[in-house]
Amino acid sequence: MTTAASHSGILYVVATPIGNLGDMVPRAVETLQTVALIAAEDTRHSSRLLSHFDIKTPCIAYHDHSDESRVEQLVKRLLAGESIALISDAGTPLVSDPGYRLVRSARQAGVQVVPIPGACAMIAALSAAGLPSDRFAFEGFLPAKQVARCAQLQSLAADPRTLIFYEAPHRILETLQDMTQVFGPEREVVIAREISKTFETIKGDQVGALAAWVESDSNQQRGEIVLLVHGAPKIDSGAITPEQIHIMTVLLDELPVKQAAAIGAKLTGLKKNFLYDWALQQGDK
Repeated sequence: MTTAASHSGILYVVATPIGNLGDMVPRAVETLQTVALIAAEDTRHSSRLLSHFDIKTPCIAYHDHSDESRVEQLVKRLLAGESIALISDAGTPLVSDPGYRLVRSARQAGVQVVPIPGACAMIAALSAAGLPSDRFAFEGFLPAKQVARCAQLQSLAADPRTLIFYEAPHRILETLQDMTQVFGPEREVVIAREISKTFETIKGDQVGALAAWVESDSNQQRGEIVLLVHGAPKIDSGAITPEQIHIMTVLLDELPVKQAAAIGAKLTGLKKNFLYDWALQQGDK
C-alpha cells in the first residue's frame, strides 16, 4: 500500500434518505456542502436532493458502468488534496450500489475513507421485521431468470440465518412463488415495501400466504422492496432414526424434496415439514 501525502483529501461515503427527506442527517448535509466534488450514481436523480438542501457542490457521475479511468481521475483529485463525497441514488453507498472499486482504490492509495452513516433499507427493514437479527445474511438482488433464481434460493434453503434480499417490483410475485416452492409454503417471510415513504408497508406471513396476498393486490407490486426470510429451523438429529434416514435417502435419490417429504411422512409417521427441513439441511452438507 502506498502512503498518501499529508495534504491528501478525504473520500466521504455519505448515506442519503431512502424516501423521507427528513432522514437526511445534518452531518451529511454539511459534508456535501463543504467537499470539492460529489460523485453521484445518477447526477440528475441526486440534483433534486441537493437542491432541497441548497447544496451547490459540483457533481460528477460515478456508477457501476464507470470505467477505470473515472476511478483513476477521482483518486488523482483526492491525492491532490480535494475531498470528495460518494453518494448513491438512495441509502448507504456500496450496499447493493456502486462504490466498491472507488473505495478500494482510494484506500490502496493511502487516502482516508470516512463513512457518514444514515439510512439503509436493509437495516431499516430488519429492525422492524420481527425476525431473528443476531445473525443475518444480505444477498442483494436475486437473478432475474427463474432457473438461476431458484438455484440460488436452493443453495440458501438450509441456511439458519435470516436472509435479506432486495427485489424489483415487477419480479416480486415470481420471487415469492419461487420461495414458496423452494423453501416450502410455511417458511416465514416479511415484505418491507416503500420504507419511510407515504405507502410504507411491512407485512409478515407464511410465504405461500404472502405470495397469494401480493398476487391479489397489485399495489403491493410497486415501489422499493426488501424481502426478509426466516432462517431454516435447526433439526434435532436425534428425532429421526437410522431406519427413517434410510427411507428418506432412498426417496430423495428419486424424487424432489417436497414430494419425498410428503411420502416420507406417510411411511415414517414424522411430520412432513420436519422431513422437508431435514432434507434441505442434508443437501447443505
